[in-house]
Amino acid sequence: MHYDSWTFDEFEPLEAIGSGSFGLIRKVRRKTDGKILARKEIDYRKMGVKEKEQLVAEVNILKDLKHPNIVEFLERVIDRENSFIYILMEYCEGGDLAAVIKRHKESSLYIPEEFIWTIMTQLTMALHECHCGMTKGDDNNPPQPRAPILHRDLKPDNVFLDANRNVKLGDFGLSRSLTNPQKAFAETYVGTPYYMSPELISESVYDVKSDIWSLGCIIFEMCALKPPFLADSQHELSLKIKMGRIQALPAQYSNELNHVVRSMLQVNPRKRPTTSDLLAAPRIRLCKKQLEIDKRQVTPKGFYNIYNTVLF
Repeated sequence: MHYDSWTFDEFEPLEAIGSGSFGLIRKVRRKTDGKILARKEIDYRKMGVKEKEQLVAEVNILKDLKHPNIVEFLERVIDRENSFIYILMEYCEGGDLAAVIKRHKESSLYIPEEFIWTIMTQLTMALHECHCGMTKGDDNNPPQPRAPILHRDLKPDNVFLDANRNVKLGDFGLSRSLTNPQKAFAETYVGTPYYMSPELISESVYDVKSDIWSLGCIIFEMCALKPPFLADSQHELSLKIKMGRIQALPAQYSNELNHVVRSMLQVNPRKRPTTSDLLAAPRIRLCKKQLEIDKRQVTPKGFYNIYNTVLF
């Protein structure tokens, strides 16, 4: 068994909190300080070559991505004897955004607009790190622009919340690094149909603007409590996405929010904003500033009232 810097004896296994085709995610408690973490437990015997490559890519990408709004990767252990890989990560005790949307839908209550701007701002900052991040650098090598990283599976289920309701973008299992920025597109995709961009549906080339489309779908769903495109079959869903016709957001949401969502859901990817464009938008800029103020306070107050009205 190959260890990085921890052993199983250091952790008390707790309940499983998620499962997939090749394993599960388990809560664990670190015995030294009682800290709760998440541990992916993956049986790679069942994986084909492609799945193994995706797993290696996920670990490598997570090691490179260090940002307050991205789930933190800590360590990994490979158990070659039993063909298991264990990935130790930050645990997000606030659950995921899909659960927040589901609770509001079941209660027929719309999510407050201020909270939606807060989520969008933090998600945009996380994506900006993926799309435009820099290498760490050292004494001999200054930081350099890193190859853009596409998340490729943005959806409410992969947007997590920590104990303080801060966004933590996770599940980079389908991520891909674009090593040639001059030819910045990827040509293979597996993901969640409701949040797939028109260029993915058409099986044409795509780039970071596909993540922007998916972000638009998430924000639309937070407002309408349903995805922007729904259908009874894959074919019908594909046609709707390619046409790109979306309804206006419910009446209580501002024209400004409508405008930003529509800009992200442009069928032509060139017309969609970049993460830099979004971060320059007045409302997002204001929200970002408030989040920075809150970080400096012992007891954050900026969004206290709206958090009290959200069904977590």
